[in-house]
Amino acid sequence: MAMYKKTCEEFVEVLASNAPVPGGGGASALVGAIGMALGNMVGSLTVGKKKYADVQEDIIALKAKADALQKEFLTLIDRDAEMFEPLSRAYGLPKNTEEEKAEKERIMEAALKDACSVPVEIMERVCEAIDLLEEFAAKGTAIAISDVGVGVACCRAALLGASLNVFINTKSMKDRAYAEEINEKAEKMIAEYTVKADTIYADVRGRF
Repeated sequence: MAMYKKTCEEFVEVLASNAPVPGGGGASALVGAIGMALGNMVGSLTVGKKKYADVQEDIIALKAKADALQKEFLTLIDRDAEMFEPLSRAYGLPKNTEEEKAEKERIMEAALKDACSVPVEIMERVCEAIDLLEEFAAKGTAIAISDVGVGVACCRAALLGASLNVFINTKSMKDRAYAEEINEKAEKMIAEYTVKADTIYADVRGRF
């Protein structure tokens, strides 16, 4: 069964166990999906309201994008697990001889890059979600504006959470040029989108 198809109780139980997956990356993807869904809910509550007739087309378009992102976040839960498992196995490879050491290093390097790829993608999707939440905050119904704030708080956490799964993998890479390129990409997203998320949250909070 796909991770995202488990019940909330099942997911939390396996997350708390000693199973290698899901871990922080999958958890971050789930939190991102929840954050996006909260913004989408505000859109759902706005559609059909006469007071917001002038933004109906915008809201419908936003909801379509949010629907797609929600689904993508859920698939990323399982993709993160799929990419991490080879790395988990690689840590246990023998290194008794020089040949075994070289083979383990080769396999580890490839596995680290694969394991790093999904958290980077989670971060990219979270940035898209925060952009959508900004629009939901500006155009969505005021009666549910707090949910945009909760959604953006979730997405901020998902962004930072996924970044840690990037940095822990790049730290172990032998290819330092590649690692620094990925680190720079992640740092740029953090710098821009934590500020944007904080601004949206402050705007929402200021309306109460």
